[in-house]
Amino acid sequence: MAEHFDLLIRGGTLVDGTGAPARRGDVAIRAGRIAALGSVTGTADRVLDAESAAVAPGFVDIHTHYDAQVFWDRMLSISPWHGVTSVVMGNCGFGVAPTRPAHRDLVLRTLEKVEGMSLDALRAGIGAEWPFVTFAEFLAAVERRGTAINVGALVGHTPVRLYVMGEEATEREATADEIAAMRALVADALRAGAVGFATSKAPTHVGWEGRPVPSRVAAWEEIEALASCLADAGNVMQATLGPGLFLDEFAAIQQRTGRPVSWTALLGGMLGPDGHRAVLEQSAALQARGVRVIPQVSCRPLMVEFNLEAPFPLEPMSVMRPVSRADPAGKRAIYADAGFRRSLREKIDGGRLAEGFRSMQITEHPPDPSLAERRLGDVAAERGVHPVDLALDLSLASGLATRFRLAVLNTDETVVAELLSHPASMLGLSDAGAHASQLCDACAPTELLGTWVREKRTLSLEAAVHRLTAEPAEVFGITDRGRLAPGLAADVTVFDPATVGCRPLRRVYDFPAGADRLVSDAVGIRTVVVNGVVIREDGRDAVDPEGPLPGRVLRGGHA
Repeated sequence: MAEHFDLLIRGGTLVDGTGAPARRGDVAIRAGRIAALGSVTGTADRVLDAESAAVAPGFVDIHTHYDAQVFWDRMLSISPWHGVTSVVMGNCGFGVAPTRPAHRDLVLRTLEKVEGMSLDALRAGIGAEWPFVTFAEFLAAVERRGTAINVGALVGHTPVRLYVMGEEATEREATADEIAAMRALVADALRAGAVGFATSKAPTHVGWEGRPVPSRVAAWEEIEALASCLADAGNVMQATLGPGLFLDEFAAIQQRTGRPVSWTALLGGMLGPDGHRAVLEQSAALQARGVRVIPQVSCRPLMVEFNLEAPFPLEPMSVMRPVSRADPAGKRAIYADAGFRRSLREKIDGGRLAEGFRSMQITEHPPDPSLAERRLGDVAAERGVHPVDLALDLSLASGLATRFRLAVLNTDETVVAELLSHPASMLGLSDAGAHASQLCDACAPTELLGTWVREKRTLSLEAAVHRLTAEPAEVFGITDRGRLAPGLAADVTVFDPATVGCRPLRRVYDFPAGADRLVSDAVGIRTVVVNGVVIREDGRDAVDPEGPLPGRVLRGGHA
């Protein structure tokens, strides 16, 4: 008797995630798992024709910030549009749990600043009464709501520090008793199913009122103590580098815990023209000794679209501290001040942003739409003013509504190609769910396949799919996904290698409280399957966002 399956994907090119050569074959799915591969005989409730398409494991995005969005967007858009079937949130030490009720607004104001999220959207989206306090309750709340794709979560240093220290978390080092209390929270979260622990020392991570985010104030002894919990449970440490937290410290934590450390991010230009090569060589040498310290790299230039009401890329500069503390009216007064303008001109002219600021695009200026997509420096030269003064003048004339697009890092394609193809690196930093009005890199999978595989031929199709699937799954301990193999979870992405890619960004207003975000539509993604259920087909949702959804919470890396 012929076998019967729930779903049969026929006639595609199987790219199984391991890096092995692609081969023609079928994928049979039963009860949410892959039942058979190759030349499959039998019948199915539904047969999908994958002729001329690649059939790959569902893509795994290990660097997202959906911690809040998951409470108003069960589809976790836009990740599944681009073939992603599993995400890890809580990166850079940011998250929403554990959080005491008294600290909820502090957490949201932190996310507003450091992750470029709309405070109104956060408050409306999560609601006044959060359905959790502890990390275990957070995972349970996500599980009850349901999601279209699978979610894992890191426990973040910032909410843990706020839970124990309150507002003083942004002001001082912790006492021994406070570190012990934090360590207990991290251990509890790991036992509850956190896939790991995350922290940040990045100077760019500025929170409410211009304060450093809590994790930045922590001493090395505190970071080491919290990370040491991974020796008993958890899969990975994710960290954003900064003063006192780089390769030597990552290596010490890895050797103490035995868990990989995946750090954010090695981008072209961040360490000078050739600085990335030394880091890649050091990382390769560590890995050759069994010390798994792995830099995350990105296939997209880091482009930030912003206005001066929320000047995220400028806020790490000390001159911007009064701006970070001010309300909109206060910001306008500061921007009009001659002394502030002089200081900002000096800071930008003498710093890393000098050329980038002049090359910055004006993307939207409501009083004069003809300025859209013009270089700030060109318009400033025409008007005989400094680019800093022009940016401030345009912003004041529009009520801070003028938008700019700044190329920050990762703009040299030769360097990006080196980063993507180096065996010591891994793909990360999509930042999906964060900086929603400023950037959209959740489309990184289709960018990788369209630009860096088909057009530039930097990676083979097999190597790129490995980068998107088995490699991140293995590093983050996601045990039953990331490969096409019998018995594994049936997360599958079917795409057309000849057309796959992502469209230019567009702005939509679909977040709570009417907040805006940038999105990118996918091209060439035919079908996305999560745990055996087709959730996307030909660019449209194939499940009811209000109905039962197939995603699972990946506690400890597995459902």
